[in-house]
Amino acid sequence: MTDGSASISPKPLRSAKRRLMFVLIAGALAIVGALIAGYYFAVRPVTLKIAVGPANSDDLKVVQALAQAFNNQQHTQVKLRPVQTDGATASAKTLADGKADLAIIRGDLEVPKNAQAVATLRKNVVVMWVPPAKGKVRKSARITKIAQLAGRKIGVVGRTPANVNLLKLILTQYGVDPMKVEIVQFPANEAPDAIKNLKADAYLAVGPANSKLTIDAITASTKDGGEPTFLAIDASEAIAQNHPAYEAAEIPAGSLGSADRPDDEVKTISFSHHIVARKGLSDATVAAFTRQLFAIRQSLKNDFPLAAKIETPDTDKDATIPVHPGAAAFVDGEEKTFLDRYSDYIWWSLMAFSAMGSAGAWFAGYLKQDERNTNTSQRERLLEMLKAARQSDSTDELDQLQAEADDILRHTLDCFEHGAIEEGTLTAFNIALEQFHNAVADRKALLLSMPQNLQRTASQFRAAGTA
Repeated sequence: MTDGSASISPKPLRSAKRRLMFVLIAGALAIVGALIAGYYFAVRPVTLKIAVGPANSDDLKVVQALAQAFNNQQHTQVKLRPVQTDGATASAKTLADGKADLAIIRGDLEVPKNAQAVATLRKNVVVMWVPPAKGKVRKSARITKIAQLAGRKIGVVGRTPANVNLLKLILTQYGVDPMKVEIVQFPANEAPDAIKNLKADAYLAVGPANSKLTIDAITASTKDGGEPTFLAIDASEAIAQNHPAYEAAEIPAGSLGSADRPDDEVKTISFSHHIVARKGLSDATVAAFTRQLFAIRQSLKNDFPLAAKIETPDTDKDATIPVHPGAAAFVDGEEKTFLDRYSDYIWWSLMAFSAMGSAGAWFAGYLKQDERNTNTSQRERLLEMLKAARQSDSTDELDQLQAEADDILRHTLDCFEHGAIEEGTLTAFNIALEQFHNAVADRKALLLSMPQNLQRTASQFRAAGTA
């Protein structure tokens, strides 16, 4: 009979290896899936909300054209969604409240603390003029200087309070008390009709140097013939020195509707409308928006001449509006590529994959060690079975030993297939197994040649000897 020791089944080990394989495959798929998902989220288009106003303004029209061009582009990284406001002040508040990612603001108004410059949409100049006088007017009564506006009526093109505040700033610079001046405002798009019915002594308009609104307003004020008198802001440099949002500028001769309007350069002040981004907006997103903006502006200049005037922002550290790092990276040619931005994530993912592989290799080695230990114990068991087979007095016992040897053989071959044992170990096992088979065959032949009574006597004698 056998000594009762059971053969060790290879099934638990094979099951553990399968679980390990499934875990490794699942881990690898998870890492690959994370990389693919990360790449998808990194390159998918981002929709930015841009606050702009008022309705029917040139700014709104340009932004709507940009949004359409952005959205129609293939492989675009940024799309635009205009958020209409009542004007630059409302747009700035919308950005400050976090309800927009971008905004069009006036540089001479209060800039939100969370705003950073992306581009200069356009530069505006201040135009002040006096309509031609009717009939004969005494030379001393003619208005040729800003200082002579005290006690006069001044028409301001545009409903925004910012233009009135700008007029007051200019008057104050020339010693004119704004309280002693009558100021009348009217909508910019209604300027020609309003000026025809408004008997003002002077007018102020703010816009690009060749603004159609300004030219139409000047033309309307000269309907009775004659040429207007343009008032120079000679103190432009002093104003710019005291108010950094403004710059000294000049209105070129012949830029306001005719070759002799004005007939010579006129000193004035200017300020900019800026495209600003919310502080904290992704550098990569802002850089992509800036790149698309300057790539597409030339294609819009035929329909929107203002689009061609879009300029890069001031990247100096002492700029009035600090530049957004993403816009600065584009301007300075330091925009990061996809690999630059995500190389750390890719590197850590590869490290995680490598660590998972190392852990799997260690676990596989651990399982192989168990298989090697099991195989060693089975080889010792086979040697014990060899000794038992030579002393066995029962063919049934020999059959049981043979069946157990078959199980050991099966497990040993599995170990060799899994790499747990080497070819030399398998060769040694084969020698032991061959000796066992020979011993079983010889013992069976001997038992079959002996009479039954001698077999029972030998069996009883052996049992008595072991008692």
